[in-house]
Amino acid sequence: MGMSQSRQRKKTTPPLRPDLLFKEIPAEVLRKDVARIRESMGEGEVYSNMRMLVETMLVIREELDRKGAGIQRLTSIIWGSKTESFATVCRQAKDAGNLLRPKEKHEKPKGHGRNAVEDYPKATRILVPLEGKASGEPCPHCPNGKIYPQKEPATLLRITGVAPFRATVYELERRRCSLCGEVFTAPAPIGVGEEKYGPSVAALLGLLRYGAGLPMNRIERLQLDMGNPLPVSTQWEILFKAAGLLAPAHAELTRQAAQGQVLFNDDTVMRILEKVPFPKEGRKAVYTSAILSRTVDHRIALFITGHNHAGENLEAVLKHRAEGLTAPIQMCDALAANTVGEAGELNTILAHCLAHARRRFVEVENRFPEEVEHLLKGLREVYRNDARAKRESMDPTNRLTFHQRESGPIMAGLETWLREQVEGGKVEPNSGLGQAITYMRKHWVPLTLFLREPGAPLDNNLCEATLKRAIMHRKNSLFYRSATGARAGDTFMSLIHSAELNGVEPFEYLIELLTHSEDVERDPAKWMPWCYPIPPDLA
Repeated sequence: MGMSQSRQRKKTTPPLRPDLLFKEIPAEVLRKDVARIRESMGEGEVYSNMRMLVETMLVIREELDRKGAGIQRLTSIIWGSKTESFATVCRQAKDAGNLLRPKEKHEKPKGHGRNAVEDYPKATRILVPLEGKASGEPCPHCPNGKIYPQKEPATLLRITGVAPFRATVYELERRRCSLCGEVFTAPAPIGVGEEKYGPSVAALLGLLRYGAGLPMNRIERLQLDMGNPLPVSTQWEILFKAAGLLAPAHAELTRQAAQGQVLFNDDTVMRILEKVPFPKEGRKAVYTSAILSRTVDHRIALFITGHNHAGENLEAVLKHRAEGLTAPIQMCDALAANTVGEAGELNTILAHCLAHARRRFVEVENRFPEEVEHLLKGLREVYRNDARAKRESMDPTNRLTFHQRESGPIMAGLETWLREQVEGGKVEPNSGLGQAITYMRKHWVPLTLFLREPGAPLDNNLCEATLKRAIMHRKNSLFYRSATGARAGDTFMSLIHSAELNGVEPFEYLIELLTHSEDVERDPAKWMPWCYPIPPDLA
């Protein structure tokens, strides 16, 4: 009976709705109810608990009405996050499905969704001969047929688990002269290097540490469980040495990133245990900046960790820019730390992230659903136009003309609507919606650069996706131990992610750089990720 009542209770209990808590009950009514509890029960524990609960919820409601952005983030953490898509944000639009444009139909890929044999280019392939059935022999199942070879063999894919780092012990046979005592040792096999840890160890260790975010202590524990110990101290010695060998390639990557046509930048907080000298008075925080450079043919990712903000790090990168080049487009959010360097304003054409401005409206949708839906509908069409330009592979000039024709009137209408909301007294300037409108109007010119400059992006999402590499490292490892470790991490992250952005396997690429470190130091420009596979005359 108890179990059935419990199950019934679970089924009938409605879920909590944070957007309805105390929404319909005036504050005076709630306080009068608390006063009645005091009159009937006295100022005991029950009264104290109810009074504290009511006052807390009233404060939250007041803050929600005044500054919805911060509280909205808090409620999303407590009650679960949601995506920022138009259908998810605008509940009214979701319910009225006929108002939404149906999604474009894409052909579903054939197959069962699993990886095929062709998806394993590095797999070891072993040819298994067919015994007793030679080509040209008569078929044992029919009187007149003959057996002939098939063009494609049947395939069996089998995957085995091995330790990330495997040790091989070469037992070199020795003989000793019984008279003179001379010892003769068998030579090492051809291809076995003199170093205990080869270039592949450093490459894989860097990929696990700074590409996959595995802390060294976890790698040590995994290797110990696999019977191939690799202590943390040994891992750091290998990575430190490899980072020095990769430094010329990283410096060349920085130089070529400075020549980009579009530069994205953003930063996130980081921590270094050992004290680092502060470059400026009062500057104590540590950041990791991500700078994504887009050239005509390539994409380059740079990571820089230290006390400088993203704008200061971008200024340091732009010092390597060749003279005579036009100012690049800089995409970032509207924080001053992203746009101001040590010498003042950066010599760039500034573009601000449209997704950041949109998010401010998303955060207040629960209190201003109609106004937010109106703005999101307009921006949805702009993003659809940009997706079409990418789908049709428009060059920057044609894309600019297309946006001016299709997106220009939409953005002009939104600008007029934003102005009418504030100047017409339709929105309280200090409300959540009023602050979102003020932000968008204040930064309207850089937010709409894609309507004036060829190749200007709409948002900074590419850089934020790149910055997740450093965020993943921070979540797993919590900190760098020293500034030297941070520089090693920046070197590996920059080379690994740049290789991925250019469709190159980072593991094989790092092995090539470490194997030919002397050639890389002489001419690093020939060893960039887009030059891989390395030409035979350089290998």
